[in-house]
Amino acid sequence: MKFAPIACLILPLVPAIAGAEETRSLGAHEHGSGTLNIAFEGNSIAMEVEAPGADIVGFEHEATSDEDRKLIETAVANLGKPLDLFVLSAEAGCSVVSASVELHGDEEHDDHDDEHAHDDDHANEAKDDHAHDDDHEHDTKDDHDDEHHDDHADHEDEGAEHAEFHAEYALTCSDMSALSKIEFTYFERFPNALELDVQIVSAKGAQAHEVERDDPVLDLQSLF
Repeated sequence: MKFAPIACLILPLVPAIAGAEETRSLGAHEHGSGTLNIAFEGNSIAMEVEAPGADIVGFEHEATSDEDRKLIETAVANLGKPLDLFVLSAEAGCSVVSASVELHGDEEHDDHDDEHAHDDDHANEAKDDHAHDDDHEHDTKDDHDDEHHDDHADHEDEGAEHAEFHAEYALTCSDMSALSKIEFTYFERFPNALELDVQIVSAKGAQAHEVERDDPVLDLQSLF
């Protein structure tokens, strides 16, 4: 966590929702489905969102075109405005203290590219060593190219499977008792998103909810 207040508030979620997270991990990274963790303490709210890249920008491959990069830039900007995505009761007087957004997955792809570059250097050395045997070189090169291609495809798939957006927010409210609901305009902003698994911790304990596009409102009246 980047912000200490968020870490302090989200920490109680860990034991409280461990069972729910374990269940979700069996079908981890399901397109259309993300997670939202919320912790309430005093007049403070900590929120943590994780969503597949496909939900947010419509793809999970590495951004290689200007269009892809623009989509990611716009998505990060949108995710950086939590009160535009999760509309809290106006009477509660909530405002944003801090927001952080990251896209996970590009680093993995870069690591795979470095690994393949090393493999290519090794292949070139092997080619020089066996230049006296054209037939042997040809067979070895073909086999290596096939394996290299398959490995590269596997690594690309692996990177895509783990590409996701991660956002953290710290909010403060002037009257928490007036916070009766959250309206999920998140689904309007991100058309590929279908549902969010919501885990909540408050003074009254832990709760789990599933908010769907067809019913994008979460009732909070039982929390305060």
